[in-house]
Amino acid sequence: MSATAIARKHFDAALADAQAQGYDVDALARAMLSRVVTAFLGVRDVKDVQAELIAAAENADPDGDHVFMRP
Repeated sequence: MSATAIARKHFDAALADAQAQGYDVDALARAMLSRVVTAFLGVRDVKDVQAELIAAAENADPDGDHVFMRP
């Protein structure tokens, strides 16, 4: 199983648990993002984590071109 498939499986399960307890996707996503940042900081320096988050934010629009594809 790929890392993406593992993450999807566990996020979907966590979302189902959260919704069953009255939390919405935004609350869960924020909590997960916080946990992901903490995990990154365990193995990467702050500047690298910031760059990773900026790259994710710059490519957040599913209908837009990725930054590396823009002229």
